[in-house]
Amino acid sequence: MDKHSKIFIAGHRGLVGSAIVRRLKKKGYRNLLTKTSKSLDLRRQKETERFFERERPEYVFLAAARVGGILANNTYRAQFIYDNIMIAANAIDAASRSGVKKLLNLGSSCIYPKFAPQPMKEEYLLTDTLEPTNEAYAIAKISAIKLCRYYNEQYGANFISVMPTNLYGPNDNFNLETSHVLPALIRKFHFAKCLQHGDFESIRKDFQRYGNCEIGMGNSRFVMQEDTPEADIVNILELFGIHLTNHASRKPVVTLWGTGNAFREFLFVDDLADACIFLMEQYDYREIGEFVNIGTSKDITIRDLAGMIMQIVGFDGALEFDHSKPDGTPRKLLDTDRIRKLGWEPETTLEDGIRKTYEWYVKNQLAS
Repeated sequence: MDKHSKIFIAGHRGLVGSAIVRRLKKKGYRNLLTKTSKSLDLRRQKETERFFERERPEYVFLAAARVGGILANNTYRAQFIYDNIMIAANAIDAASRSGVKKLLNLGSSCIYPKFAPQPMKEEYLLTDTLEPTNEAYAIAKISAIKLCRYYNEQYGANFISVMPTNLYGPNDNFNLETSHVLPALIRKFHFAKCLQHGDFESIRKDFQRYGNCEIGMGNSRFVMQEDTPEADIVNILELFGIHLTNHASRKPVVTLWGTGNAFREFLFVDDLADACIFLMEQYDYREIGEFVNIGTSKDITIRDLAGMIMQIVGFDGALEFDHSKPDGTPRKLLDTDRIRKLGWEPETTLEDGIRKTYEWYVKNQLAS
């Protein structure tokens, strides 16, 4: 790529796409092409083909996807597999037909078997069964990897795939029904801190900004509004595992799914963006292989992660775990030797990344 190349960033308003846009601009790229999902629905073949024929981008970052945490993946399986397969198939095929020089496909570490040896090497793909709760999403992402590989082999394309570990950062999804674990923890502990200090106004603003304003309560729906009574807010927070104790301290308790013993690896999204551009600028698929892992090669238990976020947010209440709920995959740690040998390393520590994310979260809430 050069600074005048026409670059299409699919999914530019999402967590990954927005970070890629920020990084490209910082490096001096100016001919960036973006489209919202309303103006370009990549699930629709004809619409996608017409866009690529008309715009003729030279390079493509395929970061558009339907994403979510364990609850969303397990609940909306048909939507997750259909939407993600269609997005990948249409974009990759249209890119090939329109002569795109290079495409980078964003995947996910959930492609690996549930009980894959740790850390997970690229060659472990399709060696065993997947984690059931995110199988639909994983199958779609595996299909995208194979599409890129076979288009390279049959049509001489230069399409590469990257498999990042769990991501977080500015522009993350904080909706408690569809978010991943780290942003969900940030929001829950922020709610708990506000509840502890009686700051119901901040809770109302947060619901208006980050979603979950309409919540099921029995046979009815509750809608968060600017004048919602405090007692109703307390009841709503209980639905998300945030409740006041009967103790004299009145410090809230936050209840999380599972045992807290599962291990997860996390990568700050700006580091991922840096890795993606590094690969697009310097390496072709023949040098990378079928795909390459991107992560930190360091993991942490959900229990310890929660403790770190509690400290950063400033919540000093109690933490409990609901052992009746699933943990998901016991451990998901990527082997990143391949990209490290190419010369790339992440820069942001987990603590610094969470602090930056929480600062963005609060600032964005106040700006709404």
